[in-house]
Amino acid sequence: MKLLSKKALCNSHGQDSSYFIGWEEYEKNPYDEIRNPKGIIQMGLAENQLSFDLLESWLTQNPDAAAFKRNGDSIVRELALFQDYHGLPGFKDALVQFMSEIRGNKVSFDSNKLVLTAGATSATETLMFCLADPGDAFLLPTPYYPGFDRDLKWRTGAEIVPIQCTSSNGFRITESALEEAYKEAERWNFRVKGVLVTNRSNPLGTTLTKQELQLLLNFVSTKQIHLISDEIYSGTVFNSPKFVSVMEVLIENNYMYTQVWDRVHIVYSLSKDLGLPGFRVGAIYSNDDMVVSAATKMSSFGLISSQTQYLLSALLSDKKFTKNYVSENQKRLKKRHEMLVRGLRQIGIRCLESNAGLFCWVDMRHLLSSNTFYGEMELWKKIVYEVGLNISPGSSCHCTEPGWFRACFANMSEDTLNIAIQRLKTFVDSRDNKDDIQNQQQSNKKKSFSKWVFRLSFNERQRER
Repeated sequence: MKLLSKKALCNSHGQDSSYFIGWEEYEKNPYDEIRNPKGIIQMGLAENQLSFDLLESWLTQNPDAAAFKRNGDSIVRELALFQDYHGLPGFKDALVQFMSEIRGNKVSFDSNKLVLTAGATSATETLMFCLADPGDAFLLPTPYYPGFDRDLKWRTGAEIVPIQCTSSNGFRITESALEEAYKEAERWNFRVKGVLVTNRSNPLGTTLTKQELQLLLNFVSTKQIHLISDEIYSGTVFNSPKFVSVMEVLIENNYMYTQVWDRVHIVYSLSKDLGLPGFRVGAIYSNDDMVVSAATKMSSFGLISSQTQYLLSALLSDKKFTKNYVSENQKRLKKRHEMLVRGLRQIGIRCLESNAGLFCWVDMRHLLSSNTFYGEMELWKKIVYEVGLNISPGSSCHCTEPGWFRACFANMSEDTLNIAIQRLKTFVDSRDNKDDIQNQQQSNKKKSFSKWVFRLSFNERQRER
C-alpha cells in the first residue's frame, strides 16, 4: 500500500455515492423481460435509446462509411495509421455545423476553436485543468449531476461550492444565491475561478432562461471569472421554451469584443443528442486561443479514434438525415416524457415541470417517513431493493430538500417503463393500505377507549346514587 500514490489511495472519486451504488445494485440483478423479470429496472442511466433505429437505418443505407471506404476504395490503412491530436478537419467541420443546427442556426461555430475529447467527461476535466489550480473553486447550481464530483475534482484538485437553488421557484438560479455561494467560497478561502452550469439541467430537465443566462454573464463579468456552459443535452428539448445557448446571449448582448467573450466556454457531446455514449465523442468550444491551445495538447490523453471521426463526419454531413433525426428524436422524447409524467400523476406522484432531457425530477416528499435525508435514503433503499427500480436520490445530486429523485425514461422500452410505473403503483398502494389499516386500528382504539371511559363514568354515577 505504501508504494502507491496518494491519488490511488484517496477516496474522493465519489464512487461511494448512492448514485453509483444504485448502478452497482442494478448490475448485480439486472431486469430482463424473459431471463430475469423480477430484476432491477435501470432508471438511473441518462441514455437515449429511443431513436437508435434511425442510426441503424442510416448505416444500412451508407455501407461505404460503415466499411471505412471513400468512393468505393478502402481507407482502413489511412485511418489505422497515426493521426495528430487536432482531429480530422472534416469531422470538426461537420460537428460545428451540427452544433449550429441544434441551436436553430442562430449562432455559428468556428472549427478552429473546437477541441475534440473522448466524451464530455474528458472535456469538463480538461477545462478544469486549463482554468483552475488545486484548491481553486467553481460554483455549481444545485441540484447537479453527481458525476461532477468526480469529473471536476478527483484528478484536478479543484473544489465545488454549491449555488443553493430551491423548489420554491422551480430551482431557478437567483442573484442572491450566486452571491451567497461566492461569499461561502471566500469563507473557505477558496479562490473562485468560475461558474459551471448544465443547460439543459441534469437532473431537472429544464432549460436556462435568457434572463438566467444574462444574470450569469453579468455575474462572471463583475467577478472577472469564467463561465462553463455544459450543453450536451441541447438537442433534447421537446417542449417550449426552446433551448437558448449561452453563445446566443453573448452575441445578442454585444459581448464579442469584451473580456467576457474569452471567459465563456462550452462543453458538447454526441452522447445524448445522438445517443452515442459508447463512441466517446466530446468537445470543448472556447474563444480563448490559449485555452484552445492548452486543451488541444491535453486532448492527447483522450483522443477520439480516427475511425469514429470518419464515420460520424459522413453521418453529420448528411443534412437531410440530421434534420430528420433531431426532429423525430424530440417527438419520441416528448411522448415518452408524457408517458412517465402521466403514469406517476395517476398514482399521486408529481414531477417538476420540464421541457427537455432524458429524465424527470420526481417529487416523492409525501412518501418520506420523515422530512430528512435519512428518510430519503430509507425510501430510496425500499425503491431499489423492494420495488426493483434504480432511481437517483436527490441527495446524490446535492439537492437541499429531501424527497426529490431523478428517474430516467429514455434508456428502456415502452413496455419496461410501463412495468416500472406499475411496480411503483403497487408500492404506493401497499403503503396507503398500511396507513389505512394503522388509521383504522388507531380509530378502533380510540372508540374502545371512549366506550371504556363511558362505562366507567356510568358505573361511577350508579354507585353515587
